[in-house]
Amino acid sequence: MEFTLEHTDLKTKARAGKINTPHGEIETPIFMPVGTQGTVKAVTQRTLKNEIKAPIILSNTYHLYIRPGTEIIEKAGGLHKFINWDGAILTDSGGFQIYSLSELREIKDDGVEFRSHIDGSKHFFSPQKVIEIQRSIGSDIMMPLDECTPYPCDYGYAKRSQKLTSRWALLNKEAFEKSNPKYDFEQSLFGIVQGSVYKDLREISARDLTALDFDGYSIGGLAVGEPTVTMNEITDFVTDVLPEGKPRYLMGVGRPENILDAIERGVDMFDCVMPTRNARNAYLFTSEGILTIRNAVYKDDFSPVDENCDCYTCQSFSRAYLRHLFNANEILALELATIHNLTFYMNLVRRAREEILKDNFKEWKNNILNKLTTNIKLLKED
Repeated sequence: MEFTLEHTDLKTKARAGKINTPHGEIETPIFMPVGTQGTVKAVTQRTLKNEIKAPIILSNTYHLYIRPGTEIIEKAGGLHKFINWDGAILTDSGGFQIYSLSELREIKDDGVEFRSHIDGSKHFFSPQKVIEIQRSIGSDIMMPLDECTPYPCDYGYAKRSQKLTSRWALLNKEAFEKSNPKYDFEQSLFGIVQGSVYKDLREISARDLTALDFDGYSIGGLAVGEPTVTMNEITDFVTDVLPEGKPRYLMGVGRPENILDAIERGVDMFDCVMPTRNARNAYLFTSEGILTIRNAVYKDDFSPVDENCDCYTCQSFSRAYLRHLFNANEILALELATIHNLTFYMNLVRRAREEILKDNFKEWKNNILNKLTTNIKLLKED
């Protein structure tokens, strides 16, 4: 994997770059649709590639390990072939999913013991095991095992967690370097900065990872309940510590205004279930804010979801028709809404890139946020 930093906005830390992977080039900033179990819900791979034009998707090590199992994926020739996707794939280590199991897991010095959310069977993830699984899956970008701290947590807990994540990072890197790819392309490994909301711990974590020279760096442990101002402050601080010549990935952050705030602070990559999950619940992102498409006000509204959108949904169907599909519980509603929301997100980061290259990011961001945040703030993330 190679990262080229093309331009930094003159008035902010916003960056435009390119990531070259074995499965294609990715222009940054980029939003990665979430395909946790090898599928982005409600849309086909053909739609992702040809309509939404996503160059990369995110899948999850924990979920793929549990089901269908790495043996099946490896027998198919790797995840790309198993799901018929020729773009890039980033696989999360599953650390956040294990964190969310709470009572079903036990964190130890050498890894995490947990029970499957499906059948309760017991499993153990060590840093080495996570690398082994992702080698078997064959993703382009791999994530190491880390511990995601809850919010709030006290300083003592955050410090112990940060030390554990740094220790695991070394074991992940060693296991990565000792192992070989199972497929005919090279994989890359990112590090994950932890430390909760404590800047000194974040700096220690970032410097520990930088010393190991990962291919890219992620900021984890945010968007877990902390105030937005705190998330922005920590993001801004961490990007100052991370090396300029490597991609930066803010994990799990997906509200449009949060993405733009993070881009302004020097982040390149994002993922979140928000556009797909909200689509399935009839919440549609538009240039004017959020539409709750089930509402009666749209029953005879024959305009497109968004006049400024070029997606298949907006070019072909009306708000009235989408409302009808949702209220009639038709499956097509989920697909059309998901196409629109993902296109909205992809267009958002593409436009951000254009404005960065023109040194106009700050003005553009302030202008569109006045419209976007009016209704988005009313939407509670599930």
